[in-house]
Amino acid sequence: MTGPPPPEEIADAAVLKAVMHPLRRRIMEALGRGPATATKLAKELGESSGATSYHLRELAKYDFVDEAPELAHGKERWWRARPRDIRWPRHSEQNDEMRAVFDEAQRAAFTEDLEQLARFLERRGELGEWGDALVFSRGSVYLNLEELKEFFDEYLDLLRRYWRPEPGPDARKVLVRWTAFPDADGEVREGK
Repeated sequence: MTGPPPPEEIADAAVLKAVMHPLRRRIMEALGRGPATATKLAKELGESSGATSYHLRELAKYDFVDEAPELAHGKERWWRARPRDIRWPRHSEQNDEMRAVFDEAQRAAFTEDLEQLARFLERRGELGEWGDALVFSRGSVYLNLEELKEFFDEYLDLLRRYWRPEPGPDARKVLVRWTAFPDADGEVREGK
């Protein structure tokens, strides 16, 4: 694959539940660093190989991981994360089950993001020049709904422009988080 995977919208709550399982999220994070066997993942994550094997099969059922048979020796099975650009339906278009799972998934993701940022801040002194690589901006703009959609689409285009299937020289994984939401206390300004 030379470019990023095409966007795909998934409206099935079962798919979201499958990938939101805590051990499966840890497995996906580990596979993001490279292919592994269930045994290798079990050791890294402090789990049994039976548990990691089961969860790998569940992730494969929903196309989040693929086997890597070219790495196998004998009966061992190697797995790799499958690159995907997943989009979920708009909140207003989700059914009650999907909305409940989605809301919990977002809360969990925000918590993970804050934990990852805290780890970076604790260790940034050990990272050399990478310790200066916290790119942060905080601001606000007045947008209508169409402009906000355009803003988000442009952000996704920028992210996809820099997506690489394999890291280049001197590259490291950079966690990119972008969020925008209406000020719940603000009011819609009427046009003149």
